[in-house]
Amino acid sequence: MTDYLARLDAAAPAEKWKLARGFLFDEPLPFFAQMRAERPVYVTDDVTLVFRFDDCTKVLRRPETFGVDLYKPKQGGYFMAQDDTAGHWREKSIMKAILDIEDVPKIRDWVRNTTDAILDDAGGRIEMVRGLSRGVPVKLVQDWFGFTRSDPDKLIDWSYWNQQDAFWNQPFDHVVEGLDQAGIVKNREQANVMMAIYLGRLVLRRSAAVRFGSRKDDPVSRLLRLSFSDGVDFGVKDVVFNVGGLLIGAVETTSHTVCNALQVLTADPDLHRRARDAALGGRAEDFDGYVWEALRYKPAFPYFFRTCHRDTPMAMGTAQETLVRKGTTVLAVTHSAMFDAAAFPDPHGFLSDRDFSDTFTFGQGLHSCLGRHISGVMVPEIVRQILRRPDLAVGAGPDYDGTSVPQSWQISYDSGAGN
Repeated sequence: MTDYLARLDAAAPAEKWKLARGFLFDEPLPFFAQMRAERPVYVTDDVTLVFRFDDCTKVLRRPETFGVDLYKPKQGGYFMAQDDTAGHWREKSIMKAILDIEDVPKIRDWVRNTTDAILDDAGGRIEMVRGLSRGVPVKLVQDWFGFTRSDPDKLIDWSYWNQQDAFWNQPFDHVVEGLDQAGIVKNREQANVMMAIYLGRLVLRRSAAVRFGSRKDDPVSRLLRLSFSDGVDFGVKDVVFNVGGLLIGAVETTSHTVCNALQVLTADPDLHRRARDAALGGRAEDFDGYVWEALRYKPAFPYFFRTCHRDTPMAMGTAQETLVRKGTTVLAVTHSAMFDAAAFPDPHGFLSDRDFSDTFTFGQGLHSCLGRHISGVMVPEIVRQILRRPDLAVGAGPDYDGTSVPQSWQISYDSGAGN
């Protein structure tokens, strides 16, 4: 067994985070187990990592102490780049209201039918990332969120570059070999210029329709009616910002989670069989736990990053208690936290009937996922429809093409048999 901590302690200070990051992505579970037991707070020159459940929840649930300062250069005035502000509370509350939970059963039916039709039309072989894991959510953005007269490839591009810059291109990512940080920023800025042009035209068209009495009931129209009512401080500029946020949040994260869940569920033949049986039988919702448990093993985001605003002790009351200093970039390694026996019974068992309330798939605290209810049916339903196909073959898995997220994945299945 590798002694990860000994290797980290022997490394030069400038190399510690790079080495730890490699362990985090390449050998996560044994690395996490040792760190939780022996060094649950690990300090490097670049970041401080916390590995236990209690410390990860502390980081995510204390926005006054651990802030999203690093989002601000990427997301500007968007509410997700703010902590406990009036703007954050108002805009997130509005967005929750217009993304009606009552729509979720209909959205699940739509995702099922859309995924099924795409698989039928593909005739037994499909490049899954563009075709399904990105293809279905971008079509949802067009059909449900009201992004009419849009090019799906451009919508995917805009979501991709914003996600890449916000989550995979932070100052501490300088250790990633081959990462063109300035190039990613440039691509995000170019994407946002084109997105702003499209959204401006969309909002202008929809504003005219709403003022002339259109009862179209998509999120764009709902936001404009609210804005025009003057009942709350939410102008047309806020509409544009938040409509853009719907797109950015819906596509790329969905794609990554779908791919990760499918990888885990098909890696082991016995688990693949069990998951397929669940996908074929009973209620659709009875299958969902397989996806959430798979994402505990392979989450899209293994950590969330925050900036420490005041000196704060971590691993309190233990022999490893460590003071995290103000100004420190802290990584809450939530992938590790989801295997902490103090919070998860039988953490290394694959239990599809867990209570997943304490997992971090949708984050936790003030910045938890806005679209969790929609993603909560879209992600498992895409995976379920894929697993229902007979003779599913997933090959070597997704190709990341040198990036942090899946870029392509050829899968095949028997297109002649019913599902």
